[in-house]
Amino acid sequence: MPILRITAQDGETRLFRSDQTPMTALAAALDHDPGPITVMIHGYKYLPGHPDHCPFDQILSLAPARPGPRVVSWPRRLGLRGRHGEGLGLAFGWEARGTLRAAHARAALAGDALAALLARLQAVAPGRPVRIVAHSMGARVALRAIALSPPGVVRSAVLMAAAEFDTTAMVALNSPGGSGCSVLNVTSRENDVFDFLSERILPLPVPGARMLGAGALWLPNLAHLQIDDPRSLSALARAGYRIETSRRRVCHWSPYLRAGLFPLYRAVLAEDLTLSRLRGMLPPATEPRWAGLRRGVRALSLAARFSARI
Repeated sequence: MPILRITAQDGETRLFRSDQTPMTALAAALDHDPGPITVMIHGYKYLPGHPDHCPFDQILSLAPARPGPRVVSWPRRLGLRGRHGEGLGLAFGWEARGTLRAAHARAALAGDALAALLARLQAVAPGRPVRIVAHSMGARVALRAIALSPPGVVRSAVLMAAAEFDTTAMVALNSPGGSGCSVLNVTSRENDVFDFLSERILPLPVPGARMLGAGALWLPNLAHLQIDDPRSLSALARAGYRIETSRRRVCHWSPYLRAGLFPLYRAVLAEDLTLSRLRGMLPPATEPRWAGLRRGVRALSLAARFSARI
């Protein structure tokens, strides 16, 4: 089954570059394949139809037409290759360009539109599990949709370098639609600069709110994975998930560029790897902000001392 491309604009969803209604195409796709629905949501700076920044030509494509160092095919790595039984892949695009504050506001509207679409999907295919994969500000879209959905609609989600506040996530995941959704929050100290700036540019929902990447929020249906923590990578390798080690001190895109992560995401989304089992493997807490930069400073200091002895 091909990936269906849906756009959100002004609170409405449309089929990308088609006069067909989204539900007509989705109903036909659901009849064709009984598998789960996987929703993929891009983050900041993308815009459907943009000549250089269209997500459907890049990360949300089975065969990206505009390759680049930050472009990998999410559908392909999630196992959505157009074969029967894989389920329906839904690439969800929204207007994520402009200022950070403007995109942040539009992300909430896109979440409203996605929630309405998921409600219609459940009416057509009741009980069909929905999974969500989202990056950056796409996590805000995802959490908004989860919060507005009826119980049991969204079963699992992977949020990569989420550009959303922990207090907003707490409300969403404690909602009727969110309390039964298993969420993996993929974070990295590589993303600390982006989290730090977001906390100072975006309007705080409550005083003292922090980005979800800080790893401070504890909920029974939420697990944090810090992908540049050597302890976490070693634990996952022992469980059969071998993930490439960090090569950068600052990177917002490593949660989908790093080799070895998508097999883990597939297992979490399918609930083959439960959050309780994953928590049992991982350290009890993520490292504090700026720990990655401190590791880099220590490494440079050791290298300088070693070089001085040669």
